[in-house]
Amino acid sequence: MTTKILSIPEFSRYLNIGDELKSDDLHIFDFHGKEDIRLKSEPVTIDFYLLAIKPPMDHKLVPYQLLEDQSDSSYMYADCPQNTLEWEIAPPLSGITIMVSARYLEKYAKDYSFVHYNNHEALFLTKDEETILWDLFRKADHEFQKENYSRTVIISYVNLILTYVKDFYDRQFDTRSNIYHKVITAFYQNVERYFRENENIAGLPSVAYFAQKSNLSPNYFGDLIKHFTGKSPLDHIHDHVIRLAKDKLKNTALSVSEISYSLGFDYPNYFARFFRKKTGLSPKVFRNQ
Repeated sequence: MTTKILSIPEFSRYLNIGDELKSDDLHIFDFHGKEDIRLKSEPVTIDFYLLAIKPPMDHKLVPYQLLEDQSDSSYMYADCPQNTLEWEIAPPLSGITIMVSARYLEKYAKDYSFVHYNNHEALFLTKDEETILWDLFRKADHEFQKENYSRTVIISYVNLILTYVKDFYDRQFDTRSNIYHKVITAFYQNVERYFRENENIAGLPSVAYFAQKSNLSPNYFGDLIKHFTGKSPLDHIHDHVIRLAKDKLKNTALSVSEISYSLGFDYPNYFARFFRKKTGLSPKVFRNQ
């Protein structure tokens, strides 16, 4: 079954806020006092950028990855085209949502990996961050309520929001380092376990595979690992493969082809190129040394 991808007008009608739509390319909506909003939804996919800021949430709704009590903090998230959303919320409703067509935001958003977080890894805000972002969201909404609003001004506010949010996500990584270090440790263990326990490896594991193990989106997972280790998850996976390859070349009688297949490579030539790129030597030269 093909999943329908909703445009801004379609998504607005789906939320029951279509009557307030001013443009097919830009919409800002303040949920305060609205009673007819769709409170529960199965997964739906959007074709636009969506930024939402929310007041402190009920403790039971705090996402799994935020294990300590931050229910007294405002939070926000960003979604990009092709992201899938689902929700179940309870009134009273509040918060501000900005929806922007991809063509107006693409050149800005491409520089920010967090807009591609698709597991709703919420950004929980400090009091200072709350002040800054609520002010920007309200200014964007204030401009949008004008009869002849300026799209340029609103996009400028959105771009400024994105700039701040990038720094705020970095802060969240640092302030939650105890929790995230557990994610990093689990990642190392999962990489080691993958190659140890799979006798017939079908290809190298993807970053998405390990992100799913941590219940995080690949982009958020990648940013987290790189923030704390200085290397991307893919670099760590490749480093582990090289360590295993060196050990097999030094300590076993397996042929290069057998080693390549045992590590998930479909073709020995690909393994040889990979090994040379990482070590500067071919597998045979390394073994002979």
